[in-house]
Amino acid sequence: MKQEKKPRILIVTPEATYLPDHLGSISDCLSAKAGGLADVAASLICELFRQGVDVHATIPNYKAMYEECLAVHLQKNQKNMRYVLTGDRLHLAEDRIFFHRDRIYSGNGDDNLSLALVFQREVINNIIPRVAPDLIHCHDWMIGLIPAMARKTGIPCLFTVHNIHSMKTTLNVIEERGIDVASFWDGLYYERRPQGYEESRYGNSVELLTCGVFAANYVNTVSPTFLKEMVSGRHAFVNPPLRQELANKLDAGCAFGILNAPNATFDPATDAAIARTYSPETHPSAKRENKTALQIKLGLNQDANAPVFFWPSRLDPTQKGCQLLAEVLFPVVSSHGRHGLQILFIADGPYRQVFQEISAIHDLKRVVDVHPYDEKLEHLAYAGADFVLMPSKFEPCGLSQMIGQIYGTLPVVHKTGGLRDTVSHLNVDTGSGNGFVFESFDSNGLFWAMGQAMMFFMLAEQVKQKNIERIMRRSVETFNYRVTADAYFELYRQMLGTPAV
Repeated sequence: MKQEKKPRILIVTPEATYLPDHLGSISDCLSAKAGGLADVAASLICELFRQGVDVHATIPNYKAMYEECLAVHLQKNQKNMRYVLTGDRLHLAEDRIFFHRDRIYSGNGDDNLSLALVFQREVINNIIPRVAPDLIHCHDWMIGLIPAMARKTGIPCLFTVHNIHSMKTTLNVIEERGIDVASFWDGLYYERRPQGYEESRYGNSVELLTCGVFAANYVNTVSPTFLKEMVSGRHAFVNPPLRQELANKLDAGCAFGILNAPNATFDPATDAAIARTYSPETHPSAKRENKTALQIKLGLNQDANAPVFFWPSRLDPTQKGCQLLAEVLFPVVSSHGRHGLQILFIADGPYRQVFQEISAIHDLKRVVDVHPYDEKLEHLAYAGADFVLMPSKFEPCGLSQMIGQIYGTLPVVHKTGGLRDTVSHLNVDTGSGNGFVFESFDSNGLFWAMGQAMMFFMLAEQVKQKNIERIMRRSVETFNYRVTADAYFELYRQMLGTPAV
C-alpha cells in the first residue's frame, strides 16, 4: 500500500533561537533573538519535527550573530533539542543587509522596514519556489506581505500575531526592494479603498500586520483572551483596521488563540544553571538551597526562610506595570519587613533607574536588588524565589508566569490576556488555583495580591508543600510545546482540508 505523503510546512520567522541539529549543518548553533518570538518559533519547529512533521524553516542569514553563537556553542555539549534531520530543511535568506547586523531590530524604522522587505523578497522569490510548501506559517509583521502572495498562488497560510508592533509602506517602495507586488496587490489591506494598482502605488499605504491578518486563511494570537480583548476594543493601541480584520476572521471561524509555552530548558529537574535540581516532591529543601545561593550572589540578606518576590520581565511601564510596583515597593517591604521580605529584579528597561533610586533612598540594598538581565541568573531566580511578579497592563501571552509555576514559584498577576488564561487565584481550601490575581490595574490591586501571596507564604509548611507540588505537576502537563504543537496541528489539518475563507 502506498504511503500517504506528509504535508510540507514552511515556518517563516524573522528570528529564532537554537533549532534542531542538522536542520542545517550548524542549525543548533544559530541564534538571532530580539524577544520571545525567537524562543517560541524555535520551540515550535523542534516539536513539529519531533512529532514527525515535514517541517522547513526560513530565517535571515544574520552572519555576524551566527558566527558569535557558533564560537560559543562549539565549546558546549548541546544536549537539548538535538534530533537527526536532513540538511536541507533550514533555508537562510541571503542578502548583505543581514550579514553584519549585531541585532535584529534597530531604532531606525526605515532600517527595520528595509530588513522586512528584503527578507520577504528572498522568501517569495527563492525559498518558497525551492521548498514548494503545502502550507506556510508566518510570524508577525515582518512577514505581512507573504499571506497575500500565498493566497494568490493557492498555498494555505496561517498568520500568527505575537506583538502589535507594525509598519506602513507603499507599493512603490515594495517594488523597489525587488518584490513583484503587482501580482498580488489586490490581496493587501490599504489605508483607503484602492481604485486600481497604478492609482495606489505612491499614495495609498499598506500596514504590514493588518495585511497579514487580512490575507491569511487562518489567524491566531498567542492567547485566547488577548484575541477577545483586541476584537472587543479593550486596548486602545490596537488600530481599528486590525481590530476589524481580526473580528472578521473570528466571525468566519478562522481566528483562534493558541498559548505559547516555555522553552524546554526551563526544567528544575535538569537545569544546570541552578544550585540544586529538584522535582515536585523534593522542592522544599531544594528551593531553600537555591534561595541561599541567589541571596549570596546578589548580596541580599542570607535567610532561607525569607519570602522572595522576583521580577523577570523588562521594566517597561507601557506594558509591564512596573510603575505599580514602584508605587508600593516601600510600603510592601515595610509591611512585611518582620518576615524578611525581599524583592529582586533581573531585567533591563527604562524603570531600572527608578527602582535603584527607591532602594538607595530607603537604604534597601540588602532586601531589594536591581540587576541587569542575565540568563543564568534568571534561571537561579526562578528556582530560588517564592513568587513571580507580572502586573502587566496587557499581555499577549506571557511566559514567566508559566515558568514560575514549573519551578514552584507562584505568579502574582493582573487579570489580562495570557495571564488570565494561565493563572487563577489560589484557594487552599478547595485545592484549586495556581497564583494570585488582581483585577483592577492599579497599585492597590497589586498591593492586595502581594498581601495574598504573603498570607499563603505564612501557612503551615505541609499546606504550602501540597499546593506547590500540585501546581508544579499540573504546569508541566499544561505548559509545554507538545500541547502547543497539537493545537497548531489541528489548525494545519483544518487549513489543508478547508477552502480559503
